[in-house]
Amino acid sequence: MSEHLPQQPTFHIGPIPVYGDLILSPMAGYSDVPFRVLCREMGSAMSYTACILDDAVVGGGGHIGQVADFREMERPVAMQMLGHDAQRLLKACELLLKRNPDLFDLNLGCPARRVVSKGRGAALLREPERVEQLIGMMVANLPVPVTAKIRLGWDDDTRNYLEVARAVEQAGASAIAVHGRTCAQQYGGRADWKAIAEVKAAVSIPTLANGDVWTPADAEAIQRVTGCDAVLIGRGAIGNPWIFARRDQADVSYDERLRVMRRHLDAMVETYGPRMGVVLFRKHLVKYLRGLDRATRLREEVVRTESAQELLEMLERYRLVLE
Repeated sequence: MSEHLPQQPTFHIGPIPVYGDLILSPMAGYSDVPFRVLCREMGSAMSYTACILDDAVVGGGGHIGQVADFREMERPVAMQMLGHDAQRLLKACELLLKRNPDLFDLNLGCPARRVVSKGRGAALLREPERVEQLIGMMVANLPVPVTAKIRLGWDDDTRNYLEVARAVEQAGASAIAVHGRTCAQQYGGRADWKAIAEVKAAVSIPTLANGDVWTPADAEAIQRVTGCDAVLIGRGAIGNPWIFARRDQADVSYDERLRVMRRHLDAMVETYGPRMGVVLFRKHLVKYLRGLDRATRLREEVVRTESAQELLEMLERYRLVLE
């Protein structure tokens, strides 16, 4: 357990204790083992896999093994599922049970066009009855707790978050996470924290708040406004795992950033191979450099390199710029 986590559980998801109230939010393209492990060491209280498509599991998609992979030190671990058909979703979960996850999370918030066009993710917000059916099927047939992550509605004209939240609870879910935007908003505008507070007041299961948390002060503020049991941090954690230790990124020295960047890069290369590991790491790297003096040129250079050694040499040379 991370030194940053409390000794006693902060809350429970069903029978599962969760130690801490800041959690890395599941993000496609980011929430892989290398990044999650760093965030857990810094104080993230549990792990979510990136979204796992039911069709890919049932159809034997070759990449699912990597997406569903996790380390023992990450527990409790939630596998986040994308599905629309109850039987197919259940079949996918049953196949994934052999990996021994601690819980399953149904994604009802992904706004990506390729997801909602198939009736999955945030598209399900338009079908509260189907939401209740899907979660009810999972709860009745799976031996681990089931949770859900929602948005406030499909658009501003259909902000039915309270109806959906009650359907999630009525179906037997053990917790609910709420991103304070509609699907139509994508990631624009401001997250509506007061709406999350309404969900917290309307249900008796643990409520996790998500949206516009960029600093430790933001985490404190969203907890104060919503009364949530925990905070999910997504984009604000990219290149900034220190947020889970409640440290401002601006207070992290370049030497410390460089040590963590090296570890992260090494893990990415080990996971994805020499070239792809570097390519995938670059989107993290530009965020690690956020706020540093005269880093614009360095960011432009690192996004073009495919060599880990060359990348590290660039980062070492940048140290001279800061001196």
